[in-house]
Amino acid sequence: MLRRVMSSGIEAAKKKAAYAAVDEFVKLGRTKVIGVGSGSTVVYVVERLAQVLHGKVKLASDGGGEDESKAQSYAKQVVCIPTSFQATQLIEQHDLTSGNLGRYPVIDVAFDGADEVDSQLALIKGGGGCQTQEKIVASNANIFVVVADYRKEADTLGTKWTKGVPIEVIPSAYVPIRNRIQKIKGAKSVTLRMAKAKAGPVVTDNGNLLLDADFGAIEDPRALHKELIDIPGVVETGLFIDMAHKAFFGQEDGTVTTRVKKQ
Repeated sequence: MLRRVMSSGIEAAKKKAAYAAVDEFVKLGRTKVIGVGSGSTVVYVVERLAQVLHGKVKLASDGGGEDESKAQSYAKQVVCIPTSFQATQLIEQHDLTSGNLGRYPVIDVAFDGADEVDSQLALIKGGGGCQTQEKIVASNANIFVVVADYRKEADTLGTKWTKGVPIEVIPSAYVPIRNRIQKIKGAKSVTLRMAKAKAGPVVTDNGNLLLDADFGAIEDPRALHKELIDIPGVVETGLFIDMAHKAFFGQEDGTVTTRVKKQ
């Protein structure tokens, strides 16, 4: 019973954060291309987007006084750019319009979750195995917004999220890459992520494998990312540096707190 109550509270916190983020950053009349991340909190982001774009709730329009018909016309022009198979499914299930970076290379705002967020808005992402596409979409967004529950809020990366930094790698090179990472200062363990519902490892949407590297508390995430990404065969790391503009955290008491990127 206690676990069920805790789970319900966490889901409520995720929903609060997601709704607050969408309500603040989706401006009818201006926000026409939206990046959709992956993970459990993004479910509520897409839920709220659908409510807005299908006219179930009203947000302030960009002009501050648009009539309803004009707002509906704006909503029909909105395109969502998915970051994963899961995100594509969510967009389709909510009858939203999906697109791709080939046709929409500039994104107005992107929403995504995080496994951990530090005081400088550096992130660890990739617990769901989608960090490469998530980073591509976020990097092409004018504004990147993070939504999470209170468990993901930290002062230093690696203190709340203890499963390691997700690293996407070329399958044929995972053994020498793992050996190289194990020699990096601070590396405690490097493991190949195994699948739970199939025999063998997790395979990303890109057809690659994932290594989870535990470095404990990460004092300099920028330097660590550079050291990892320089290893031949590493496709991308789950360290997102200087990308997020604002983070929304749903709290246990039902409130939502925020962190803003420091200039």
